[in-house]
Amino acid sequence: MQFTVPLCENRDFRRMYAKADNVLGGCMVVYGRRNRSGVNRLGFTVSTKVGNAVIRNRARRRLKECYRLHEKDFKTGFDIVIAARGRAVTAPFEKLQREMLDLCRKLGLMRSL
Repeated sequence: MQFTVPLCENRDFRRMYAKADNVLGGCMVVYGRRNRSGVNRLGFTVSTKVGNAVIRNRARRRLKECYRLHEKDFKTGFDIVIAARGRAVTAPFEKLQREMLDLCRKLGLMRSL
């Protein structure tokens, strides 16, 4: 990902869950909050309730690919956390892309075209 750095610290994830705006979808929950840098920081979470490690990693890879394909459409300067739900594993890829873009648009994370 060219314009994005990973969000790795546990305290950053906890801050996002507590203070960030969020939007709930069928396959994921998106948290977004403005940061003080000129780049996006992106984190993914998948609960152990979703499945074993293989299934969780598959869900994470699919969500990362959705973001990567549309990275240029996102505004810069935001912290973004995408939490996968159980349906993210079995949903068609096109549905995941559409839902991610719709949820991010609702949070104001997308550039206006």
